[in-house]
Amino acid sequence: MSNKAKVVLTDYVWDNLDIEHDILGDLANIIPIQKTNPDEFFPEASDCDALLNTYGGPITKEVMDKMPNCKIIARYGIGVDTIDIKAATDAGIIVTNNPTYCIEEVAEHTVAMLLTAARKTAFYDRLVRAGRWEVPPGKPLFRLFGSTVGLVGFGNIARHVAKALAGLGMNVQYSDPFVEQGQFNVPGNKVEFDYLLETSDYVCIHAPLMPQTKHMFDAKQFKAMKNNAILVNCSRGPIINTDALVAALDAKEIAGVALDTTDPEPLPNPHPLRDRENVIINPHSAWYSEEAMIKLQKGAPNEVALVLQGKPPINIVNKNVLGNTRAGI
Repeated sequence: MSNKAKVVLTDYVWDNLDIEHDILGDLANIIPIQKTNPDEFFPEASDCDALLNTYGGPITKEVMDKMPNCKIIARYGIGVDTIDIKAATDAGIIVTNNPTYCIEEVAEHTVAMLLTAARKTAFYDRLVRAGRWEVPPGKPLFRLFGSTVGLVGFGNIARHVAKALAGLGMNVQYSDPFVEQGQFNVPGNKVEFDYLLETSDYVCIHAPLMPQTKHMFDAKQFKAMKNNAILVNCSRGPIINTDALVAALDAKEIAGVALDTTDPEPLPNPHPLRDRENVIINPHSAWYSEEAMIKLQKGAPNEVALVLQGKPPINIVNKNVLGNTRAGI
């Protein structure tokens, strides 16, 4: 009988678990179940000491109640909107995430989507592939230099975007209740959210998904935006009310949208957002690079290893759980 801990890995999208075994092999037996429906975590998860998690969820109080030995839920990604943080804290379960593994990638993808939408490169590519060699169908096009981009949220990713777009000669402004003007040595003027909507030619969403930000972009916000504005979302799909977005595009209240994340996800086919020339949709790929994948795969297992050794992990989401954890940390 092994005296190693039991770590259940709900789901993963990479080729192998060599990294996980390298990090946890001496401490734990890793049980990959490849399930995203929480009901299917069991019976394997019922006696787990730790839960490694990618997309599976939601992980609710009811799910946690069925894992009485679980000391840590470690997310491979950044967002923790699929985990009931309060329930985890009440149960003494540490929740961790991986907040830095793809900062550069998502920033680069945001800039790429903005440029693609602004310069209509994807549209022209489709035109040429269809046998047409014409400029007029893509009109109007506007110069980025001197235009204004509004960043909703000014965290690590948004600040990378700010530096890149300022380098293209764009005026950068941001709205973030948790960041003060001049707090970071990066381009950007802090403005109120409503003013940002009214004055930005491009709006990039970088806010986390929380109850306060769900449907942050709704009918009222689309009506407030410039009718030549382009919206870019490489954050979380539910920050945008999809029905309101469709209505805004139909009413030409905004000029276009570039989405790496959608609500629902994946986007059904058919769907009113598909097959529009002023809509760009990617399959939640902004996070990915070969370099990011390695950092992604190491983050959560390293946090579990620390907890299994009685040490506090690095990226604790629910810091107020410390002193009252199942792990005795």
